[in-house]
Amino acid sequence: MFRLQNWRQFDYWLFGTVTFLSIFGIIMIRSAVAGSIEIIDSSNRQTYFVMAGLVIILITAAVDYHMLGNMARFMYVFAVVSLIVIYVYGQARFGSARWLDTGVILIQPAELAKIIMVIVLADFFARHQNEKHDLIWVGKSAALTFGVVVWILLQPNLSTSIVIIVLWFSMLWISGLPAKYILLFAGLGVVFALVLFPFLESYQQLRILNFIFPDPTARHGNSYNVDQALITIGSGGLFGMGYGHGTQVQLRFLKVRHTDFIFSAMAEEFGFVGTVLVIALLVFVIYRCFRVASEAQDMFGALIAYGIGTLMFFQSAVNIGVNLNVIPVTGLVLPFISYGGSSLLSTVLAIGLVESVALRRKPLDF
Repeated sequence: MFRLQNWRQFDYWLFGTVTFLSIFGIIMIRSAVAGSIEIIDSSNRQTYFVMAGLVIILITAAVDYHMLGNMARFMYVFAVVSLIVIYVYGQARFGSARWLDTGVILIQPAELAKIIMVIVLADFFARHQNEKHDLIWVGKSAALTFGVVVWILLQPNLSTSIVIIVLWFSMLWISGLPAKYILLFAGLGVVFALVLFPFLESYQQLRILNFIFPDPTARHGNSYNVDQALITIGSGGLFGMGYGHGTQVQLRFLKVRHTDFIFSAMAEEFGFVGTVLVIALLVFVIYRCFRVASEAQDMFGALIAYGIGTLMFFQSAVNIGVNLNVIPVTGLVLPFISYGGSSLLSTVLAIGLVESVALRRKPLDF
């Protein structure tokens, strides 16, 4: 039975950091969309999402994560069915069908699928930890993973597909993937990328080609957006131009500044020092996830916390990398800070899972 005193195990540092980042996200979104009435109405909803998200963390933490292992198969079926439904009936936005309109909020099932796959893969590797780690073991986990990925690719949603593949490989690695298979995976990854490229949507191909062969004269499209992001970051200097005073942001040169490029908006207003502090807080969140993983009472809990930490790291690194033009443009947002109800709620749900593991980790020594 779960006792009140077990809340001493709750990771208050993790919860506090997530709360601070989420509130900072609201502040940044308000500055980024200042003057856009329609978007401001939507940004106000982010406050309610944050409030709901903090409650979700506490509720999820109170639920014993061991129960999720018994529900993993049901959750997997739910993820696949929801993705099939979104493929058939989903609302198209920005060239892809990824959302279900409930009348209150646009739900993006792929966001929830990322969290479900962490649980499903953690359950699989925990249940099969004593099996021989051969290609059959790898193949079973790959079948689980690509059974979801294929439906996300069909939306099309390449970035989320890559996230789930990265989650799979990282959890495969931490579960004891023999080193001799690394070269095999590297080769298959290159072949997969080459085979997949011709089947990508035209805008996805252009993102990759624009990254490899940028057009400095472009006045629209991905090259323009990335160029403006770099100018925005550079104009922030060391300490920034001040909250609400970024010229690139306020004069609308920087597009999608409240979602994909909010890091650039933050850099212009708070400068190098401000962005380093925010990155440090994100790194701290990732560290606390890995710390919980190292102290978990079982393999299942450790893999959940490790998978969530990997998810936080990869999404943060990719979003920042896009803003710095070191990787092609993707649709991955900056955790806790970028605008988006579905993405924020799925992220805080993930943190709630880590807290659930933390509450039931190895007893503290006094």
